[in-house]
Parts: sequence; structure tokens; C-alpha cells
Amino acid sequence: MRTEKLEYLDGLKGIGCVAVFLTHFVYAFYYGMYHYDPAGCHLPGKIDIVIGKSPLNVFFNGNTAVRLFLILSGFLLCRSFLITGDKKRLAASAKKRYLRLMPTVLVINILIYLAMKFGLYQNTAAAVLAGSEEWFAGFNSFSPSFLSMLKESLYGCFLFGTNDYNGVLWTLQILFLGAYIDYALAALTGGRRFRWIVYAIVAVVLLRTDFLGIFLGYVLCDFMCTDWNWKQWLCGNRILNWLMLAVGLYFMCYPSAGFGYEGTLWGILPFVFVNYYHIFGVLCFVFAVLNLKSVQGFLSKKIFLYMGRISYSLYLIHFLVIATFGSWFLLTVEPLLGYNLTCLINLVLISVITVGLSELSVRYVEPLSGKLTALLDKQ
Repeated sequence: MRTEKLEYLDGLKGIGCVAVFLTHFVYAFYYGMYHYDPAGCHLPGKIDIVIGKSPLNVFFNGNTAVRLFLILSGFLLCRSFLITGDKKRLAASAKKRYLRLMPTVLVINILIYLAMKFGLYQNTAAAVLAGSEEWFAGFNSFSPSFLSMLKESLYGCFLFGTNDYNGVLWTLQILFLGAYIDYALAALTGGRRFRWIVYAIVAVVLLRTDFLGIFLGYVLCDFMCTDWNWKQWLCGNRILNWLMLAVGLYFMCYPSAGFGYEGTLWGILPFVFVNYYHIFGVLCFVFAVLNLKSVQGFLSKKIFLYMGRISYSLYLIHFLVIATFGSWFLLTVEPLLGYNLTCLINLVLISVITVGLSELSVRYVEPLSGKLTALLDKQ
């Protein structure tokens, strides 16, 4: 593997971030696509349900998108060390992990706190109109406390998965603690033959946890960095890799609702293993991407690279925009334009606002991580 940056993985991360955004938009305003509930359907002929049961659901399959984020994170965390064997790089990455993640979480949580204090969250009323009360109504409906917001931002989300203020923060525990699982494995077993036995044991231990994805991303990176003749054949077989891509997409599209998949393309697969389907699908898909130049070229298009660049901030801020501006817009404009036209305009406006705020965050908030890290290095 090359040591230079794999830009196309940033493009893939950008696509995954858009999928998370669309997931929450769909759950909020077209709940029938996810839950197959006619009360949450708004398109003619209840085509919402048809879309939700088709492969198109991959564009708003949040469970798959999260697994994609975790596996890509695990793949990239220790890649430099696995290629070079330089433990200084490993130590530097581990040292900076918290400061890389925390500042953006804190700033956006402060915005969320202020939005709650000023009563800007209108998701409860919007959920009644949209028919998504089961999912959308309960968010941020409590009285905010600045101290509890600080606790969530500074350590709660990282150590305990606390996500009262920003629902997406549950993944930060995995991105933080899971990273140190990967760092520890790299430091203790990197380059040693017995590491594959250790990986098998760790996989069994993590099997029923959300940490499995970020761990398997690391294992995939180690596999790709290992020089085996049969691996070179595997990676170079175009037919096999296109097949892996197709198999990956099939499992990535498995519906997340937990019911209603009977009679679909996934009807033969029992729902109880849904997380494993998505993890397996993402692993197959990412493996194929790593070996298919044409797919890498597609993912390296500027629009995808840009979305990858702002993905962390966009991930953290998009739900705030949906639950405040998006809900207000729906309640205000729907009586004038009707539901579907209002939602179409709403999607465009929410996207513009979210991307704009994410760009501001990338320029002015995320650099705080580098400044804090520089201060730490001077100590």
C-alpha cells in the first residue's frame, strides 16, 4: 500500500456523511420510508414504503452509514504505523485523539444549548404534522442546563456515549475509546505473526458491541498492508472485486426497521443479524474500493472530496438544523405550498444552511484542535 493519503476514502466518507444527513431528514419528514407506517407516508400511492423496501434505502440507511464511518476510521487510524512501523506516529496520533474530536463537539453543543434556551426546537410540533412522532418528537424536549451540556461535551460523550443534547454523539464513545483499542493492538502486536490469533479473540470479545466496526477497520488495514502473494492475487482480481462491491452493496442496503422486509431482496436474511449484515457489507465494499481504480476515480471527484472535508462538522451540526430551521419551515410553509413541495424546498434550504455552517466550522472551529495540540506539544 502507498503511504500517501488515499483521497478517495475521504470521498467515500463524504458520501457516508450525506447518507446520515438524509437518514435524519427522511426519519423526520418521511418516516414511512423507514418504518413503513402509512401515517408517515406523504408521496402519491404511498410510494414512500416502496422506496424504503428497495435498494434506494442505502441513501438513507443510517445504520450502514455509521458502520461505514467506523470502519473507515479504524482503517485510517493506524495506517501510517502499519506501513512504516514507526511507533512515534502511533503515539502522536493517540496523544492528539481527544483534542482532535472535542473542540467541535463543544462549540456545536453550545449552539444547541442556546437554541434550546431560545425555544428554537420545533421538532415536536413538526413530528405531528409529519407523522414521525415515534422518532422525531422527543429530541431536546427537556430544560437545558449549561453544566450538563459541558459534561456531555467534555467527557460524557467520549467515555459514556452521552448524547442528550446532540443525538449523534453516541458514536463519539466508539470513535474515541475504540481508537485506543486499535492503538493498543498496533503497539502490542504490530508486525508479529501471532497478531491474527489475537485479532480473532478480540473480534469474539467485541462481537456484540458497536466497537466491532472500528476494530475490523483496523484489521482490514493490517491485511492490506501485509505482503502475501495470495493477497496480491486477491486484490488484483477485477472480477472478484466487482463481485465484492456488488455483495457489499446488497448487505449495505438491508433495511434497518426490523420488520417489513419479508418478500424483499433481503427476505431470506433474519433481522437479528442486521448489524453484522451492514458491517460485512461495508467491509466487502471498502475492500473492493481499495482495489478498483475506476471506483477510486469516481470517489475522488471534487464534490465528494469536499463533503469528506466537512464531514465531521456536518455530522455534528446537521440535526440541529433539521430540528430547528427545518421544523419551523415545514410548519410555516406547508399550509401554503402543500407537504411535498415544502419538503423539497426544505431539503434544499437545510442542505445549504448545514453545508454553510459546516464550512464555517471547518475554517474556524476545527483548527482549534491543532492549536490545542501545539500547546500540548510545548509542555
